[in-house]
Amino acid sequence: MGQHVARIGAGLAITLFFIAHAAHWYPSADGSLEPISQVDNLIYDSHVRMTTRRGVDERIVILDIDEKSLGEIGRWPWSRRQMAETVDKLFERYGVALVAFDVVWAEPDPSSGMTVLDELSRTQLKGVAAFQSAYQKLRPQLDYDARFAESLKGRPVVLGYYFNGEDRAVRVNEIPAPVLPKGTFAGRKVQFPQWQGYTGNLPAYLANAGGAGHINPVVDRDGVLRRVPLLLEFEGQYYEAFSLAIVRTYLAGVSGEPPRVEPELPPEHAELEWLHVGPIAVPVDRGAAALVPYRGGKYSFPYVSLADVVKERVAPDRLKGKIAIVGASAPTLQDMRATPVDAAFPGVEVHANLVAGMLDGELKHRPMYIVGFEVVVLLGAGVALAILVPRLSALWASAAALAAAATLVAFNLMVWTKAGLVLPLATSILMIAAIYTMNMAYGYFVESRSKQQLAGRFGEYVPPELVRKMAEDPGRYSMAPKNAELSILFCDVRGFTGISESLKPEELREYINDYLTEMSMVIRGTYRGTLDKYIGDAIMAFWGAPVEDPQHARNAVLAALAMQRQCGPLNARFAARGWPPLQVGVGINSGTVIVGDMGSRLRRAYTAIGDAVNVASRLEARTNGYGVDILVAEPTRRLVKDVVFRQIDRVRLKGKEETVTIYEPIGLESEVSEEAREEIALWHASLRAYRSRDWDGAAADLARLARATPACRLYGNAAANVEEKRHALLPADWDGVTIFDEK
Repeated sequence: MGQHVARIGAGLAITLFFIAHAAHWYPSADGSLEPISQVDNLIYDSHVRMTTRRGVDERIVILDIDEKSLGEIGRWPWSRRQMAETVDKLFERYGVALVAFDVVWAEPDPSSGMTVLDELSRTQLKGVAAFQSAYQKLRPQLDYDARFAESLKGRPVVLGYYFNGEDRAVRVNEIPAPVLPKGTFAGRKVQFPQWQGYTGNLPAYLANAGGAGHINPVVDRDGVLRRVPLLLEFEGQYYEAFSLAIVRTYLAGVSGEPPRVEPELPPEHAELEWLHVGPIAVPVDRGAAALVPYRGGKYSFPYVSLADVVKERVAPDRLKGKIAIVGASAPTLQDMRATPVDAAFPGVEVHANLVAGMLDGELKHRPMYIVGFEVVVLLGAGVALAILVPRLSALWASAAALAAAATLVAFNLMVWTKAGLVLPLATSILMIAAIYTMNMAYGYFVESRSKQQLAGRFGEYVPPELVRKMAEDPGRYSMAPKNAELSILFCDVRGFTGISESLKPEELREYINDYLTEMSMVIRGTYRGTLDKYIGDAIMAFWGAPVEDPQHARNAVLAALAMQRQCGPLNARFAARGWPPLQVGVGINSGTVIVGDMGSRLRRAYTAIGDAVNVASRLEARTNGYGVDILVAEPTRRLVKDVVFRQIDRVRLKGKEETVTIYEPIGLESEVSEEAREEIALWHASLRAYRSRDWDGAAADLARLARATPACRLYGNAAANVEEKRHALLPADWDGVTIFDEK
């Protein structure tokens, strides 16, 4: 016994270390250790993927705002007249049971021109009787907002809205009445985050809709959406989630009125565990959040293109009696979420999964007693292994550790599948591994094998010289998801539809292969970037991972400039074969994202996701509209010191409060001529004139620029914008910022 005292003591210390995590004794926000909690999240994700139903739930249909819909009907949002007609069709022609909009209708629809006519009626044409008489007759037909509101009246329609927790958050429009009053959870250990404002729907819409719920998710620290708060607290009152509002409104069609939300608060328990909604009992955590019961990957529910509904190309029986949720899967609308089943999962399908789970009563539950249960398991297993393993040979110690781990895993899976309980597993497994490793002095894999594995994992993403550098210290590099500051680049071919129509299939294949090869050589070969993926004719790349790159922003910008230069020789080859010329747009942004190996059990990829990625994609899509080849966001511009940039605009993206300044890179400081610098200075002068409403000054500067460089589309587009603003009715606080209402 004496010879094993040190190892037994170390084993007991390891046991105590993990018990402290399970009992929430550490001085963190929730008393636990984040790395261990993250491992539990990963185990939870694997359980979800292993036990998905892999079937399609026909009760709920997703009316998809997809690329087809945007192509046929137009950019989103559509006219409210169009949406009113669509709502009428859904109920009258298709006979749906309920319509829910995973959309916030926060702004009036100006497309009918009624706002302009109202202004004329109050001002210039106030005394023109003929105009006033005709306009009063015509005005009801032009009030598309009233038409849409009327289409909602008396029908089971649920709207979405969201709360904002930022300090400068505003309160826009209206939100519904709370489902629970102040004081409901007084004296209880219920943890609600604080919200400062909200963006609701137009009052007329909310007044006529059958219900409304918030669309705020709970995104864990790893960026994955596993839970949705069914209740949120705002100013002491409690508001229901979008999915819960759908369920209540749907049940109202059966019982005649929406059932009340009733929290189960027995006097002997201080914490919240259940919400009762009519006949449905919903398990929740201490923050009133429910685990999303993912049925499977994308398309676990029927998707119907919203354009097909508008054009009446859908058989009525396909939608009859169904819950129809309107949402977006189009990448340009950026409503994709990282989830346990997919790294890019449509947000609308998250709501569908939660609605189906509540209706079926099949939500997983993390009961409060699991804390005590886990402590007992850790204490028993830890003490047993701490005393037993030092006495066993390596073979038997391995068998004992494996047996203990296998028993815990089997029990965990059993209660998951049979009882619907989510029990922590990471703490037990990590404790067993730590005790075993400490006793066996289990070493690392041999260096050569590590190098081979590293080359196999990263060889297709990064250039060979970086793989060799990583192989020098393989322990530093991993494909596991992590937060990192990267510079992200998107490149896309302009006019690709026309190109594809003008070439034979085999010619188009060679065209795209040549283009992708040349651009990829610039990214990966010359500037040592990481190729993320090809998306049709688009390229996504980033710098800063898996190998850290202090010059990631500079390398991304120089790569973009080199890609534009490479189009020249490439087009010469294309012209020799009679093929159309190649033009590409490039967008770049820098910021902190999640980067690592992500995906499903069927397919995974080393990729990056996050807000900075979305902004880079949006910038690339805007290059053609501005008439430039490259757009760079302000965070990237700040990191690059030796490149000359031309400021293009200040923009505010949909869903964002802050203003982003965007730039066009011109070239290295040492390579930009004095004439080019003078041209940039004159352009910046036109921007200042434009933002100060000096339309004549801006137009004059742009005319000089256009005469000097007639091939530059930027100047013509800017001049047209000046003329548009000159004749527009701008608000008094207009500051020259361009607002993009679409994603």
